[in-house]
Amino acid sequence: MACGLGAVVLLFILLKHDIGRRVDEEDNLSRELASLQLREQQLNEKIKAVDNLSSEEEKLRRKVRELISKINKELETITQSVSSQEQKNQALKKAIETTPIKKLADVIKDPYLGEEEYLLGLKVEGARIAILIDHSASMTDVRLVDIISRKTRSDPIKIKGPKWLRTKKIVRWLLARLPDRAEVAVIAFNNKARNLGPAQWVRTKDANALEKIIADVDKLIPVGPTNLQEGLDQLRRLRPRATNLYLITDGLPTMGNSDYGGIFSFINCGSLLGKSTSISGECRKELFRQTMKDSGPGAETTANVILLPIEGDPEASPEYWSWTAATSGLLITPAEGWP
Repeated sequence: MACGLGAVVLLFILLKHDIGRRVDEEDNLSRELASLQLREQQLNEKIKAVDNLSSEEEKLRRKVRELISKINKELETITQSVSSQEQKNQALKKAIETTPIKKLADVIKDPYLGEEEYLLGLKVEGARIAILIDHSASMTDVRLVDIISRKTRSDPIKIKGPKWLRTKKIVRWLLARLPDRAEVAVIAFNNKARNLGPAQWVRTKDANALEKIIADVDKLIPVGPTNLQEGLDQLRRLRPRATNLYLITDGLPTMGNSDYGGIFSFINCGSLLGKSTSISGECRKELFRQTMKDSGPGAETTANVILLPIEGDPEASPEYWSWTAATSGLLITPAEGWP
């Protein structure tokens, strides 16, 4: 019986040991399983990250392909545009080569171009020549009654006034005698002033620019008062300054821009003080002198005046003569029929 009990005890011990060993093995296997599951999870996360990265790379590749396609299309469009522009340039070059160059004689046709200036004593000279054109209402006719009559007529009637037609001929006469290698500026004035032509100064041999000046002169309408100060102020704005001035007018100014209320000599000049619409000869003389004082060109400018006839302005000739003589210039009162 003792042997049987010992065998049972031994068997129990062996079973307990085997159970313990198996528990240990199960624990080890559980740990290994957990470790493998963790590694699997980590690997899945890495695979997912790689997949995401591949997806982003694919998107980037797609965008790059789209950008390259867009650039190629733009390059194709630019190439076609350049080709078209080259064709236009070639056509323009051919047109330029086959178009005859416009010469000064083509723009200004003067049958008396060879006439010597000594017949008048007036010579068009200087490095920078300014021409001031009076296109006030009085520049249409000589007699006051005719001037007043044309004031109320249409523009086509005004521009056909004999004195205005003569004025435009004088402008052409001056332009036809411009010296080489000089510049010219043309200013028109009545109650306001403005430059004519494509620029303030143009080269005297630039036929296209002179043609534009003549076209602008042809558009002028002789209307309004004579504000010589406006014309002279515009002259003073030229840069560089004019060396020689040629003024075409028919008398002393009738309005100005200065403050005449504070000047004693204008106390009886109602039109300059806003009290009347007419101006006397004496007031016109005082106005001219004040205009020269306030806006006259500097000593660097030689002034020449072509004074056309008008009734009722006897002070014009002596006043303009004094001014031009002081600048070493000339006063011309041309005979009827010139130019």
